[in-house]
Amino acid sequence: MATASTGDASAIDRELWDRLRVGDHFALGELFDRYADDVRAFAFRRTASWSTADDVVQATFLSTWRRFQRNPPGPLTGASARGWLLIVAGNECRTLARAASRLRGLVDRLPDPAPDDDHAPDVARRLDDERRMSAIRRAVAKLPRHERETLELVVWSGLTTAEAAEALGVPVGTVKARLHRTRRRFPDLLTRVALNEELS
Repeated sequence: MATASTGDASAIDRELWDRLRVGDHFALGELFDRYADDVRAFAFRRTASWSTADDVVQATFLSTWRRFQRNPPGPLTGASARGWLLIVAGNECRTLARAASRLRGLVDRLPDPAPDDDHAPDVARRLDDERRMSAIRRAVAKLPRHERETLELVVWSGLTTAEAAEALGVPVGTVKARLHRTRRRFPDLLTRVALNEELS
């Protein structure tokens, strides 16, 4: 996908947002095309599971559609819809984690799938990604929730401090202060996160 300027991206997102507010389901598909990869990367970093990340993508856009059908939010005020979608994705990560803990016993009792083509290299890569991401998640879990959410939006998902502030409903200075506290409290954490950006 060609990179649009910030102004172009803002105008496109505002148009899609307004179309969603009047029930245009094609606008949701266009938002999906623009941000599904960002949501998937965010969800993987939250869950350390590619399959769960795929579920979060589906749940995020379904939840977004239902929200716009039920009680449409006001006009888009941020630079893009990405921050709003990532907040929805964070909520869906928590919902799926609760559901997974209830369903784990059932899944363990399901029969193994029939043999298929050799997917061993791909499976090994995904398991390696998940092991490394799990280690990072354990470090990130030591942060207070508001600092963890800020790190996930700014460091992992590449939102500007202004976009993160808009998505979280806090001043820009608060976002900067949270990131500063994270660096001071866990000086090696952001380096460890940055070294694993290839996982996205």
